[in-house]
Amino acid sequence: MFSPSQEEHCAPNKEPIKYGELVVLGSQQKKLGARMPHVRYNGCLPNGDRGRRKSRFALYKRPKSNGVRASSVHVISTPQASKDLYMQNEGSGADSLQVSHSPTQEAISSRGQHSISYTLSRNQTVVVEYTHDKDTDMFQIGRSTESPIDFVVTDTISGNQNDETQITQSTISRFACRIVCDRNPPYTAKIFAAGFDSSKNIFLGEKAAKWKNPDGHMDGLTTNGVLVMHPKGGFTEESKPGVWREISVCGDVYTLRETRSAQQRGKLVENETNILQDGSLVDLCGATLLWRTADGLFHTPTQKHIEALRQEINAARPQCPVGLNTLAFPSINRKDVVEEKQPWAYLTCGHVHGYHNWGHRSDTEANERECPMCRTVGPYVPLWLGCEAGFYVDAGPPTHAFSPCGHVSSEKSAKYWSQIPLPHGTHAFHAACPFCATQLTGEESCVKLIFQGPID
Repeated sequence: MFSPSQEEHCAPNKEPIKYGELVVLGSQQKKLGARMPHVRYNGCLPNGDRGRRKSRFALYKRPKSNGVRASSVHVISTPQASKDLYMQNEGSGADSLQVSHSPTQEAISSRGQHSISYTLSRNQTVVVEYTHDKDTDMFQIGRSTESPIDFVVTDTISGNQNDETQITQSTISRFACRIVCDRNPPYTAKIFAAGFDSSKNIFLGEKAAKWKNPDGHMDGLTTNGVLVMHPKGGFTEESKPGVWREISVCGDVYTLRETRSAQQRGKLVENETNILQDGSLVDLCGATLLWRTADGLFHTPTQKHIEALRQEINAARPQCPVGLNTLAFPSINRKDVVEEKQPWAYLTCGHVHGYHNWGHRSDTEANERECPMCRTVGPYVPLWLGCEAGFYVDAGPPTHAFSPCGHVSSEKSAKYWSQIPLPHGTHAFHAACPFCATQLTGEESCVKLIFQGPID
């Protein structure tokens, strides 16, 4: 449950304070450029969770704070440019942070201080130095496996892509973002774009979007950006999707750019914050994470509850209406193996059957079948119980299946995720199954399942 940096500091026999958890949506290819069969996340990684690479990551209060806050600004430039920039900063009130011209960037790095470097031109760089903040804990997320990264996240593969899918170049930043949690109640968690590298630096190059705010403070955006969506009404049965925003390096909220990597930033949204809420989604352009607060997790279904629901469905002995054989959802630890008793469903009408090899309507559309009960034509797929408890907005019975993947969840959970446009690529959005990232299709994107009970 802990990252290496957390485990070594845990106090024995004392329950640590949990800030919350990040859960990855969808499925993942383990290694860039490597061919491997499609494997669903649905509560775990291919080959299991290993070290800092896992399907979910818990953030606990650290025994010793590692947070940082901005302390001073250094302008590194040619003499004339330095003078001009200094006058600009003086006029806009940037002297609230001590402005200095003497240190070089190397000298700042050698102090062991965290810093953010804004390259304005070949001759001019503004370096914001950060100092230790005893009141916050910092957690970093990114593709890099270097030690500053607490949670290693790699690209998500959509569940409807074939086995030959390859990622040749990741769009996730090596140091994508950081989450800063207050060490005191109510343990507020804030998200910021970009993370500090092994040299404790965040470097925004000349081509990165960056600017000076009216108060003189520098800010910027990462290449592909960090997007956040806060749900309306929390993460509950009554939740509704919110609006996607982009988070800056300093934590301000902006409307989306025209494309993910556009040079021009969006408009500042002054009445919104970078504080994560229960159910907030964080998109890193290649993977999407769900934030669950400790309180939210306390009220959400557990793995034991989902297992109890599975056993309850199987105990009802649902039958195939044609073959009359008893159907059963496989156990959670066998959720990637299609079993003989596996329930299958026609996702246009929702009728649940056992597997059969008839009803094909054409040679080209192998998955298009005609339901023998109602003659409706549509996808015919095996059903899988959605095992990641963090994705459920309620504890209702699993009655609805996502189309076309066949993952099953409660009605309200299925309808909630069916409404959310998840970022896809650099400018597209579409609804997707949270358990496998398959793009949803059909009018409703999910269907109510129709089970037949035993006739005896």
